[in-house]
Amino acid sequence: MHSAAYLVGIDLGTTNTVVAYADANDPASGIRLFQVEQLVAPGEVTARPLLPSLRYHPAPGELAAGDLQLPWPQQDVAGTAHAVLGALARQLGAQVPGRLVSSAKSWLSHANVDRQAPILPWGAQADVPKVSPVAASASYLAHVRAAWNQRFPAAPLEAQELVLTIPASFDEGARALTLAAARMAGLATLRLVEEPQAAFYDFLHRRRETLHLDLAQTRRILVCDVGGGTTDFSLIDVAFADGTPQLERSSVGSHLILGGDNMDLALAHLVETRMAKGVEGGMRLSAARLSQLMERCRAAKELLLSADAPDKASVTLLGAGARLIGASRSIDITREEVAAMVVDGFFPKVELSDVAKKGRAGIVEFGLPYAQDAAITRHLASFLQQHPGALPDTLLLNGGVFRADALARRLAETLAHWRGQPLTVLHNDNPDVAVARGAVAYALARRGQAPRIGGGSPRSYFLVLGEVGKDKRAVCILPRGSASGEEIGLTERLFALRLGRPVRFHLASSIAEAGTPPQLGDIVDLNEGDYVRLPPLASVLQDSAGDKREITVQLATVMTEVGTLEVHCVAEADTNQRWLLEFQLRGGDEAETATSTVSPRLKEALEKIERIFGGKAQKIETKEVRQLRQHLEQGLGSREQWDTPLLRQLFDALMLRARGRRRSAEHERVWLNLAGYCLRPGYGDALDPWRIEQLWAMFDTGVQHHKDNQVCAEWWTLWRRVAGGLSTGQQLRLLDDFAFNLQADASQRGSRPVTLANGSDDDMLRLGASLERIPGAYKAEVGAWLIKRLDKASSEAADTNTLWALARVGARQPFHGSAHEVVDSATVADWLAVLLALDWKKTEPAAFAATHLARMTGDRSRDIGDDLRATVLARLKAVGAPPLWQAMVSEVTQLDEASTKRMLGEALPPGLKLIS
Repeated sequence: MHSAAYLVGIDLGTTNTVVAYADANDPASGIRLFQVEQLVAPGEVTARPLLPSLRYHPAPGELAAGDLQLPWPQQDVAGTAHAVLGALARQLGAQVPGRLVSSAKSWLSHANVDRQAPILPWGAQADVPKVSPVAASASYLAHVRAAWNQRFPAAPLEAQELVLTIPASFDEGARALTLAAARMAGLATLRLVEEPQAAFYDFLHRRRETLHLDLAQTRRILVCDVGGGTTDFSLIDVAFADGTPQLERSSVGSHLILGGDNMDLALAHLVETRMAKGVEGGMRLSAARLSQLMERCRAAKELLLSADAPDKASVTLLGAGARLIGASRSIDITREEVAAMVVDGFFPKVELSDVAKKGRAGIVEFGLPYAQDAAITRHLASFLQQHPGALPDTLLLNGGVFRADALARRLAETLAHWRGQPLTVLHNDNPDVAVARGAVAYALARRGQAPRIGGGSPRSYFLVLGEVGKDKRAVCILPRGSASGEEIGLTERLFALRLGRPVRFHLASSIAEAGTPPQLGDIVDLNEGDYVRLPPLASVLQDSAGDKREITVQLATVMTEVGTLEVHCVAEADTNQRWLLEFQLRGGDEAETATSTVSPRLKEALEKIERIFGGKAQKIETKEVRQLRQHLEQGLGSREQWDTPLLRQLFDALMLRARGRRRSAEHERVWLNLAGYCLRPGYGDALDPWRIEQLWAMFDTGVQHHKDNQVCAEWWTLWRRVAGGLSTGQQLRLLDDFAFNLQADASQRGSRPVTLANGSDDDMLRLGASLERIPGAYKAEVGAWLIKRLDKASSEAADTNTLWALARVGARQPFHGSAHEVVDSATVADWLAVLLALDWKKTEPAAFAATHLARMTGDRSRDIGDDLRATVLARLKAVGAPPLWQAMVSEVTQLDEASTKRMLGEALPPGLKLIS
């Protein structure tokens, strides 16, 4: 890195991507903005400091090849031909609905969708090319790289010292996906720094000569960063030593998908409502046209909140479709309306004691789970309550929304009201570019060429030696005060690391402030001193050959700038072999131990499993095999109360003895039943992906006793129970067997592979309903089969099972699948027509199924039409359906425990909750 010609900071923003740089060999020359060449009109290329983080996917023939020409060879890393990025994408997206990819950064932190699947533009028609949030983010970085390399061919971007900024509140998953996007763009080596910290680094660098005067009266700084898609809070404490300010970041807020996009959305909803007046039957825009309207509202918002704003602005939606009779519609919104909605709606005057509202589900639009409470000031009050101490006396604002003076003024007034006295507002001369400039200032600070936020790690961290609960010793792997971003090698001690098998790493931290902190490599007694246990990290570390062996390693640790403790296991024999362990140290109570209480009779239970399935064949009566579950419950309690850690230990014991299931049909039935129950729903524990991998390895071999109907039934029950942990490819493989069992004729069944277990219609019904990760078109086929089965049903039981399965297949809100894989709303509307023809008083499961098909998500690309929703809701009220069912149709809400159990077919393990 120190051989790089330039230090480069990249702000990959929700709204804009900005690049700044400095000469690595002449830092005194200052930090400059890189002007990114981009299309600003068809065939017209201009260099601008902001590259809008937008992609437009034109229709065939919409633009000529010459219209898209850039000064460098074009190859979209996202794999889409003729994509338009930047300023022209914004212009075209405002004119044509459904073809604009926006807010990719917000999608990176959306855990309820597959962020590496082609899902954007969200809600677009089937003929519009789609890309993943990761690929979209990569395309902006790749554009920057190409533009940079065009200008600096002798100093390619990938060879420079790069710093990429991310929201302070990004979790591990979002950070990993950001790095994946950078690698896809050809930027494999870079550092991450948090955006609020970068914004403050920009201030430090700009005011480095007068910093001691600027911060003379400051003791705690609040950095409030409100961007296009996220809101971040950070606290930085200030102390003085020899007249020089010493800075230490002390707190970081939780992740909020709340920002300028939400303000634009609120205005779009207002305009949509006004446009609907006078239109017969009202007017509800599609997701694509609402996105188009948001772009128009964004421009109006920026105009009306500017310093010399006009009294009003016109928002025009270009005509399309029968609803608007092909005509454009315009609505005027006033400066006062925008101020009231944005200032009072998002920055209301609240008290410090107020708490952000936390409903059971957040508002969703375009598939994104926006924060339910839009009041940023209430979120700030909650943040400060969680981090007691002196209230901030100084404020630094960042983010494009604070270009509106009314918003900056309201936030400063609110903090002053809480303090009872005015506070200092640090000047941010350009919130749009401060983060990118600050990333460069951070790189300079790392070289000792600019002020740095110091303080290092506030605690010492230790690796617990031996088994937790038995060995009370731990080795110090990161002493208190260690500088962030600096790797420390623990070369004096060697460790044995098992490859290819589960390993669990337990950490402890010292919260003692007094005395001499332990040094690197020191052994401490956890019973002597003030230590807290941290959540363990479970993993399976593999080498390239996939061998299962034990090797000798040393440890290297680093406290990153984004709040994680990274521990590398470095092979003693080959230091190029490294395995990364990343411990998340934010977002939870460090004092909370993650060790679960395991039944003291677990050992006895494991002995019972060994007796039945162990390697040494024993003479055991069939009755004893059949009664294994009852015997386990006698020692461990009712199996409904077995929690996830206990269930997984039982599964591990069963998996270790999987060969023993082949001894008899009884052995196989019991093994399949218990294994599926103990691994359900296939996720929830850190090692579950590895467990699923081990279990899936036996899929192709099938069952041993394939002529035993009960064995076959338990086989399908096992896969239905663990379906939540299976990948799309694995679920599609199950779908093949599902189809064969339902559709094969007599001749085909005669040539059935021995390994393909026979499955009854009921077995297949429950299995097919559980395959949430298969494409929506395949689910529609399964649903069509269920509708036919419903027509032929001759018993109440058949109706109940079929209706339950239809509810799962057509659910608007999947349990574990991605939201983009739901059945399209038009198909679901057809299914609802069939359900509405049934008598819900006599067939209560029909009302249950209709509730889930009509469930409101707030995402208009998934939700059914308003008229049909009203019909379903009226019917539910007429038959006296439970209040929760009615609420699920009329508002965004979550299932209670009883509804979850009914929908899944059985309860989740105690302590495991749905993430949606």
